[in-house]
Amino acid sequence: MSTPPVRIAFVCVQNAGRSQMATAFAERERERRGLDWEIRTGGTHPAEHVHEEVIAVMREEGIDLSARTPREIPTDELLSCDYVATMGCSTLDLSEAESAVDVRDWALSDPDGRDLDRVRAIRDEIETRVTALFDEIEADLETATS
Repeated sequence: MSTPPVRIAFVCVQNAGRSQMATAFAERERERRGLDWEIRTGGTHPAEHVHEEVIAVMREEGIDLSARTPREIPTDELLSCDYVATMGCSTLDLSEAESAVDVRDWALSDPDGRDLDRVRAIRDEIETRVTALFDEIEADLETATS
């Protein structure tokens, strides 16, 4: 009997910057580790496109976000996740839910309109947090199965 895949969502208001970067790093981390985890992203009030400065700094990392489109993420989709990371700007309220969703608020600065050096710093912080989240989840799963 196999266990269902871990489900992680990265959420912010516009889904045009921080949550898009987090999702891209999570997808890359999932591939590097050979995991079968579900990664979702969305916003409570999505923008029309990913911020240009975010596309530029992610391209430096070999990740192309130019074809991504921000999307709204419904509460029921979030409630199906094991972990939800908000970027510090979300109007997300899962408190009414009697679920086991582990919600993290990463309180990151908004990259929209920032100079590229500041956006790079935000990007690097997001990458560090995504890697740490993956390490934590894998350690928890290992502990649970031993």
